[in-house]
Amino acid sequence: MKRLGIVGCGFLGNIIADAWKKGLLPDYELVGVTSRTWESAQKTAEKTGAKACQNVDELLALKPDYVAEAASVKTVKEIGEKVLKSGSDLIVLSIGALADDAFYQAIIKTAKETGHKIHIASGAIGGFDVLQTMQVMSLAGHGEMKAGIQNTTCPEALERNPVFREKMEEHGREGDLFEGSAKEAIDLLPSRVNVAVATSLATAGPRKTGSKITSQIGVVGDIQHIIAEITGVKADLNIYSSTSAIAGWSVVALLRNLSSPIMFQ
Repeated sequence: MKRLGIVGCGFLGNIIADAWKKGLLPDYELVGVTSRTWESAQKTAEKTGAKACQNVDELLALKPDYVAEAASVKTVKEIGEKVLKSGSDLIVLSIGALADDAFYQAIIKTAKETGHKIHIASGAIGGFDVLQTMQVMSLAGHGEMKAGIQNTTCPEALERNPVFREKMEEHGREGDLFEGSAKEAIDLLPSRVNVAVATSLATAGPRKTGSKITSQIGVVGDIQHIIAEITGVKADLNIYSSTSAIAGWSVVALLRNLSSPIMFQ
């Protein structure tokens, strides 16, 4: 039985907790939860029987085998190395943290030194298997890898960001509002483009993977369109999700895969 801890008891963190309570993670014991607010941690702890922890240090004292992060880019940067050094593997949903070159190199170094791993949840996208296969083929000389992701969502989802609100006032509420690299995208909109960074890590890297953000009236949720190409192979992936719930469920699927005798690549 593996021991599991959750950091972040909001919408996504509670999907993981509820999945455990429903018996969908039978190979795990949920030992503790922590969150930005004590009230959130207590609420999740009460319904699952896990311990409500005041902070990550208290959670890590419970010796979880896996710590699932469902909080924020800032939280990943704050706790990432600490989790690995404590003896736990880290499951990351806020993948935008890994677009920071200095942090990325530091946490990779810590993972190698400790022998513990960083597991990237797929979130609202997919196709990591074929994207990583193409990445390896590119490294082996099958041509330079080209990759990009387009996110299409409703204007209301972007208006809270000052940069996009300004662009919509200037150019209208529909159309392409950003085009650049995944690294530039996460700097502009850290809470919404984790998927761009995840795509980039599986393909050409945050600085070389393209990212486009499009506003479209009437879209409910998000449409993610990924294109990756090397010589002789092209992947064209479309993923639609009406809510962010799929991100939380992707952690559940990852945990099930980690404990299964048959693992999907």
